[in-house]
Amino acid sequence: MTDAPTASPLDGSPIDGSRPAGSPPAGRRQLEVPPGVEAVDLEAKFTQLLFRASLLGNKLTEQKQQARAEQRELLGVLVEVDDALAALGLDRELVALGRGAGLEATRRRLLGRLAKAGVRPMRLEGLAADPALTEIVGTEVRPGVAPETVVQTVVTGFFWEQEVLRRAQVVVAAPESAPVSTAEPAPVEDPRVAEPESAELKPEEPSADTTDAADAADATEPDGPPARPVPPRARRHAKAPGRPAKRAKRKK
Repeated sequence: MTDAPTASPLDGSPIDGSRPAGSPPAGRRQLEVPPGVEAVDLEAKFTQLLFRASLLGNKLTEQKQQARAEQRELLGVLVEVDDALAALGLDRELVALGRGAGLEATRRRLLGRLAKAGVRPMRLEGLAADPALTEIVGTEVRPGVAPETVVQTVVTGFFWEQEVLRRAQVVVAAPESAPVSTAEPAPVEDPRVAEPESAELKPEEPSADTTDAADAADATEPDGPPARPVPPRARRHAKAPGRPAKRAKRKK
């Protein structure tokens, strides 16, 4: 004859540790299944949950982008404050009044805060000008320096983590001027003007025989117009010069 297990005084479970089938473990309550659970479409519910999670993710991304844009704007304002402090530190009147040390200390503290936020100044002297990092505001001839090399920084640029917070304004080296040539350039012929044919426009040169004959004729020919020949009859009846001509008698 076996003895029946005695129940424990706390939860009513047997002392030997056995429990009835379907009962929860010791110290836990059995969950109640709500009515109508068996008729729920689990696939549709899971798709709906994924859609809601996607919407929440997009909204969170937009909020992060907006917060980063506002942070970028604030850092840009602080960089401009650093520019103002640097300009005030160069004021002679403030330096004479002993304000220069305080301005420099304030600027160092501001730059330290910017460095903790991931902002650091650009060091571009001696490097080639990169359009993504620099804005060229002037040129200067530097012997021995390659063209487009940064030789002076007018406004300091800043990085923010892996982004460019502000581009730097720089002066770059200009190419050295080439020596000016003193030689006259060769004349350029106009192809529209045709060259004249030498055979048609070239005057004929007189030969040596023709030139000698012409010279001889000029030497023997007297000056003035040539004399007309006198016929024989005119010579016979010609009056001798110096004799007075006889007057013809008038007929009564």
